[in-house]
Amino acid sequence: MPLPAVLSKLPLPIIGSPLFIISNPKLVIEQCKAGVVGSMPSLNARPASQLDEWLAEITETLAAWNRDHPEQPAAPFAINQIVHKTNDRLEHDMQVCAKYKVPIVISSLGARTDINEAVHSWGGVVLHDIITNAFAHKAIEKGADGLIAVASGAGGHAGTRSPFALVQEIREWFDGPLALSGSIATGGAVLAAQAMGADFAYIGSAFIATDEARAADDYKQMIVASSSDDIVYSNLFTGVHGNYLRGSIVKAGLDPDNLPVSDASKMSFGGGEGSKKAWKDIWGCGQGIGAVDQVMPAGQLIARLKREYDEARQRVCAGR
Repeated sequence: MPLPAVLSKLPLPIIGSPLFIISNPKLVIEQCKAGVVGSMPSLNARPASQLDEWLAEITETLAAWNRDHPEQPAAPFAINQIVHKTNDRLEHDMQVCAKYKVPIVISSLGARTDINEAVHSWGGVVLHDIITNAFAHKAIEKGADGLIAVASGAGGHAGTRSPFALVQEIREWFDGPLALSGSIATGGAVLAAQAMGADFAYIGSAFIATDEARAADDYKQMIVASSSDDIVYSNLFTGVHGNYLRGSIVKAGLDPDNLPVSDASKMSFGGGEGSKKAWKDIWGCGQGIGAVDQVMPAGQLIARLKREYDEARQRVCAGR
């Protein structure tokens, strides 16, 4: 199956994942200008009325860029919608997305036919993130156009499946758009994702350590100083299992090696253990951060990824 037109001409096969609290128009715009899909959760705009302002800024800035740089048009952008019943802003945020005809919607935590149909009504494409092959089937059955396979090692809410197993199982029956998430922070890993059968690499944690990201400086520096050994997998903080920086858990006064298990029925996306909140105090992060050795502008990171990607392709073609 050919890729949807909006995804078919990316200079680099990368989708920047929507980072809760952290992604903002500044980061999204720089990602798109550099040739990768930039994204953010609609919930990052607070109050809700700010979403209209942010989408106006993104669409107008990228339109101006395209007028001034016809030889290097910006990549499309995406908005992430949490479709779980706990999101009481969903209807409002979808109406704003419809107003701006958001080209790509990334849906999370529950595939919904009505959401997919709404996005299709204005010509948009829906990518749904999943952690198992069973969830992938449900998403496509309910009308999603493509999938984001969130494999072991991904930052934030992540699954436990090996990327090899998850992509293989999905590709046995689905030939549509497929992005892979999980420990991808180099251009070589982007090429590896494609070799496994994915169309795109889905990168999040590396973009936290960029100048444009709306993350605390301590958060960015902890990513630079950490490695996969410093990632803790727990469901304590939101009710859903996710990967977090060990240092932030210690800083919150908790023992990362002895965390209790949370009640999954009490899912929360702004709560936390005691006064410590997930994402704000307990920092999400994936296992690929060993490749992140400094904080830099997003455009510089993307240039590095492209250089590494091209070098990896040359090595493969040369048989090395």
